[in-house]
Amino acid sequence: MQNAKAIVPKPLNEPILSYAPGSPEKAALKKRIEELKSQEIEVPLIIGGQEIKTGNMGEMRVPHNHQHILGYYHQAGEKEIKLAIEASMDAWSSWSKTPWEARAAIFKKMASILQRHEEQTLNAATMLSQSKNVYQTEIDSACEFIDFLNFNCWYAQELYEQQPTYSPDGMWNRLEHRSLEGFVFAVTPFNFTSIAGNLPMSPALMGNVVLWKPASSAVYSAHFIMNLFRKAGVPDGVINFIPGSGSTVGPIVMKDENLAGVHFTGSTKVFQSMWSYIGKNIKDYKTYPRIVGETGGKDFCIAHESANVDALVTAMTRGAFEYQGQKCSALSRAYIPTTIWDEVKEKYIAQVKTIKIGDPDDFTNFMNAVIDKAAFDTITSYINDAKTDDNAEIITGGNYDDSIGYFIEPTTILTSDPKYRTMCEEIFGPVLTIYLYDPNDWKNTLKLVDETSPYALTGCVFGQDREAVEEASKHLTHAAGNFYINDKPTGAVVGQQPFGGSRASGTNDKAGSIFNLIRWVSQRTIKENFDPPKDYRYPFMAEE
Repeated sequence: MQNAKAIVPKPLNEPILSYAPGSPEKAALKKRIEELKSQEIEVPLIIGGQEIKTGNMGEMRVPHNHQHILGYYHQAGEKEIKLAIEASMDAWSSWSKTPWEARAAIFKKMASILQRHEEQTLNAATMLSQSKNVYQTEIDSACEFIDFLNFNCWYAQELYEQQPTYSPDGMWNRLEHRSLEGFVFAVTPFNFTSIAGNLPMSPALMGNVVLWKPASSAVYSAHFIMNLFRKAGVPDGVINFIPGSGSTVGPIVMKDENLAGVHFTGSTKVFQSMWSYIGKNIKDYKTYPRIVGETGGKDFCIAHESANVDALVTAMTRGAFEYQGQKCSALSRAYIPTTIWDEVKEKYIAQVKTIKIGDPDDFTNFMNAVIDKAAFDTITSYINDAKTDDNAEIITGGNYDDSIGYFIEPTTILTSDPKYRTMCEEIFGPVLTIYLYDPNDWKNTLKLVDETSPYALTGCVFGQDREAVEEASKHLTHAAGNFYINDKPTGAVVGQQPFGGSRASGTNDKAGSIFNLIRWVSQRTIKENFDPPKDYRYPFMAEE
């Protein structure tokens, strides 16, 4: 490991393109969407730089038009997984010793390729396979991904610069930030293309080798990310692309003695099972695996009676229903004081009624489809229960249709029970539950917010009363890893709000920050003595 020099310039966040009518980016994106829709592709595994076809195929469908097949992907089996482990360990011997500047250059190049928006491939693929509107796509698969690439290189430089503060005369103390001894298992979600790219990229930047298993419902866009890794110059075997069933891939990878780390975003249940497996088998690994995970959320908004109603209403609409609520940070439960409820209700319902739902190719649609049939069935089961429960009243939405795509209306449940199941359980869909509280019971309501859910990912408070806002911030210290004041609890920006939560929401290692990168290095302290002692005796031993 070479010590860092001030060579990586401090990045700025990537500007968001408008895709306004007549803009060149809109024309290019529309064209690329049609090109991708007109073809079916075959996605192979990439192991040691080689394309491997297993014949065990999975389908890639369009969520908003599930009869449309984008292509098929080969799924990894035991043979291919073991081959990927071998390829990664072969690559480790050289990649772990590659100068950090050379590694950073590859990922800076990848950012540069994305910044050119040449064919809009990654944006088009995300819109098609994950049913995101153009704005949600642009801030994800373009801007945030570019930010991850550029900011991680900057943070890596800062990390490598961390050295002992003092070396006495005749001595040199220094610190090496080594890669982990083994491979990292990156398991990525469907909902953010940028996260799918960042989870294998950030350990690789720090000199690690990676086995990457993308979500089966997002293999399509992950395939194009893998193409970008290769185009940018990531050496063969450094990142191995092994889509497949989690129940097949996970156990084989997890039991290998060379497992050095897990970089995970997904469900709490799956992450806990992975952690449990590692713990029970810890003696079988060559080193203690680093476990980094961002999991579920039951994200909240608590409004004080001093809140600006118009701002609150917009935050509720955007926070709950952008990308159909399929964000770990999506607003899922809201606590509104009875004194402002009538005004909030009127404006909120009026606003939600204006939301258009449909194909993301129609840029006037705010919402699109949920990811697949399984998600559709789970989300609608909550809605159906609310329709027949005396403690719940549906005040917006409540309807759904999967005849063409997996479409669910923006649904709002008003409950009289603060522990009603949709106030407590993660739904991961366009469902917001509201509980009304007496403003005289403000402090107890803060306690209720803190104790209702096992999760602690994001949350927000709305209010113009500064004392109340500070009180909420204090009482909810551990209720959210990302806390927002007079803003929706979604939309963290790399370099501005490092993202992650605690409790059942994950290890809070803050993606998009130096704190995440620290997890992917292992330090070696080196002391060099230029004038070592020649006698074992110390001065105190001398005779009087």
